[in-house]
Amino acid sequence: MATTNLIATSNAVRFFSSSSSLGNPNHFLSRRLSQTTHRDRVQTSCCYRKMSLEAVKPVVKTETTGGIGIVRFLRGKSYFVTGATGFLGKVLVEKLLRESPEIGKIFILMKSKDQESAIKRLYDELFSRFCIAQIISSDLFKLLKQMHGSSYEAFMKSKLIPVTGDIGEENLGMDSETADQISEEIDVIINTAGRTTFDDRTHGSRYDAALSVNSLGPDRLLSFGEECKKLKLLLHVSTAFVTGKREGTVLETPLYIGKNITSELKIENEVKLASEAARKFHGSEKSKKLKELGFERAQSYGWEKAYTFTKAMGESLLHSNRGDLPVVIIRPSVIESSYKEPFPGWLQGIRMTAPLILGNGKDQIPDLFGDYQSSCDVIPVDMVANAIIAVMAKHGCGNVPEVKVYNVTSTSHAHPLRMGEIMDFSYQHLCDSPLTETTTKVFELMKFHSSLEEFTSSVSKAIRKQERAMKNGEEEAESHTTLSMKGKRKLNSVDNITWTWLINQHLTLG
Repeated sequence: MATTNLIATSNAVRFFSSSSSLGNPNHFLSRRLSQTTHRDRVQTSCCYRKMSLEAVKPVVKTETTGGIGIVRFLRGKSYFVTGATGFLGKVLVEKLLRESPEIGKIFILMKSKDQESAIKRLYDELFSRFCIAQIISSDLFKLLKQMHGSSYEAFMKSKLIPVTGDIGEENLGMDSETADQISEEIDVIINTAGRTTFDDRTHGSRYDAALSVNSLGPDRLLSFGEECKKLKLLLHVSTAFVTGKREGTVLETPLYIGKNITSELKIENEVKLASEAARKFHGSEKSKKLKELGFERAQSYGWEKAYTFTKAMGESLLHSNRGDLPVVIIRPSVIESSYKEPFPGWLQGIRMTAPLILGNGKDQIPDLFGDYQSSCDVIPVDMVANAIIAVMAKHGCGNVPEVKVYNVTSTSHAHPLRMGEIMDFSYQHLCDSPLTETTTKVFELMKFHSSLEEFTSSVSKAIRKQERAMKNGEEEAESHTTLSMKGKRKLNSVDNITWTWLINQHLTLG
């Protein structure tokens, strides 16, 4: 049986980033929180902990000796990376290049119509935060830019090699000549790609697409890995929620059908079912039906959503088909903004806790449907990247007789982070450092509600109050009971943000 490994964090989950449209795009906790800030809790039985939070300085690389030889392993190795333009992928690439300038090449699989377009996308998307055609300009890479100075661009282009392809296609969408060429150089395959949209009933990925990328994608990488002449390891990024809706103690071991996944599940049948649905429906109905199908199939087999369900099937295929190929699986929980590297608080876009924190800070989301004391398993993105690199160094130098699983999480720690604490910490910080200079009104601490009816009623009252205030005191009879069309849209927006958050975080309602 493979040994389960847990990489936990204690204070790492308290740094958040704001949106470009609502503040500094690389906003983070840069000032000590007020020690006198205190507001009464909505719930009395909470686990509120007042803390002093200080900014963490950017990491400067230092030479070390001993350990498992991470830098020594990285030196001269070449990598094939999927999902490199995603949130985790970018941070991983930056870390590899910064820690080991003597690294070989990083081949980046990218969807594109041709090689020229792939090159353009690489430098537009990987280095430019908003996909503006400014080569290598993202703040994420600023430490690398300082390290290399005027030779920075040349260094990056010599290391990062875009490869036209698609993990969702046969043979990874690569032409045979390209595949043969790079198979001679690759030491490690890293799969960070995935269909990660979570609200499967309304905004999620189609079931056929999720199956192709999350389930069949890892198997395609196995086939490619078998052709790589000097491959030392295939590292697959899964999710800590891959085991589904199980109660009690769940061993965090490799998943495979017939042991910890029911033998009734036949992956080929799921692929066939999704393909038939794709042929049967057309237009907008096709997308809607395929999203519904994914949710229904996941629920029927004991998973929350199609994302975790298809990820579980992907793990099973890795276990069943790997042969002698060394395979390691990383299972992170909800990946949040950076803790230290390359600097605190880097976050790509508005994601994870950011919508709630920003909405609360602008007094747009005063309420949340959920349990204050729910464990909220978030993990900083740089800790996940560090875990990936450490695992490569540990298992990339020798035989891996069985699939290894590493769970990169936080709630199994002795002091788990609570959902209410996230909002308390952000409240303290935003009182001390408001989002805008013009903020004069003291916003309220977010209120938690245990029922959907109570939540909707409270949000509706808050919106009606805002609408009356905007009318400069004119309190028409209708405004007391009826929301305007704009108010209704706002209520729906708050509902959508809240539901998406709850689904993402696997919160316990009630």
